[in-house]
Amino acid sequence: MREAEEIVKYSRLAYEKGFLAATDGNLSTRLQNGNILITGSSVCKGEVSPDDLVEIDLSGSKVSGARKLSTEYKLHLHIYRNRPDVNAVVHTHPVYALICASSNIELDRPYFPEVILTLGRIPTCKYATPSTDDLHRSLDPYLEYATVFLLENHGAVATGKSLKEAFFRTDKLEHTAKVVVEATKAGGIRPLQRHRIDELYRIAGSSYGINLHPKNRF
Repeated sequence: MREAEEIVKYSRLAYEKGFLAATDGNLSTRLQNGNILITGSSVCKGEVSPDDLVEIDLSGSKVSGARKLSTEYKLHLHIYRNRPDVNAVVHTHPVYALICASSNIELDRPYFPEVILTLGRIPTCKYATPSTDDLHRSLDPYLEYATVFLLENHGAVATGKSLKEAFFRTDKLEHTAKVVVEATKAGGIRPLQRHRIDELYRIAGSSYGINLHPKNRF
């Protein structure tokens, strides 16, 4: 199954990049039959195999797979139910993104042109206990438009039309967080001026083929 191979590929890449430690995190993708394929519970993403994946339907019932279902499957399902444009979800704990999600260092600022156009806003969702309904509900204020989310004192979530896109958004999010953290040590970082941001949005479609949701604009 191609989807299984992709989950294995990007799970291992996430582990190699240091976005995950031990058995943390989970990745999923939407299948052609409408069900969701997700990494099982207590699996090191650096060692994951197709046998470690679980197929569930949108109600959360297991369809196939020997592994126990991850406790955070509800986070994935909530996104898929509310965002038909999303076909993949990557939940990780990248070091610098987690620093920002656990401190007063703000990522939801118009710092870098490429981030403004590819990630848009980077909201921080209010802390909620993992595996509870409060966790996925913490995304609700931003779920309509955001592509990535910081989970306060917890980690990060990236979405995409494919696992590749969701993984690349995780990668860009972590790179952005690292730059902002290091710049903060050096005395802070200058956000772009309003007219520069507006200029980016004016050329977004013609030059980059990007059309951000209105609420995902600064």
